[in-house]
Amino acid sequence: MNRYQYTEKSKGRKYLTTELPVIEEKNSDIYIITKTGDRLDTLAYKYYNDSSLWWIIARSNPNYINGDSFFLDPATRIRIPSNYLEILQQIRNL
Repeated sequence: MNRYQYTEKSKGRKYLTTELPVIEEKNSDIYIITKTGDRLDTLAYKYYNDSSLWWIIARSNPNYINGDSFFLDPATRIRIPSNYLEILQQIRNL
């Protein structure tokens, strides 16, 4: 999936800012305890079969994700939204 697939281009080669949806907590979400070496992209691949969807996990856990690294602190409980297809649909409709 292209990171900028749903982002419009402005004049020239620059992309406009993509608005990301608020990801509400659902009963069907999965909660995991991270291990040493866990990364956002590898978890996205494991749960969504697409490493480019790492931002869904990051957006769902703003209090636990360090903004400058894909690596996660070990022994942190994070939420993996199970409704990622609905989240992608929201982006298409923004």
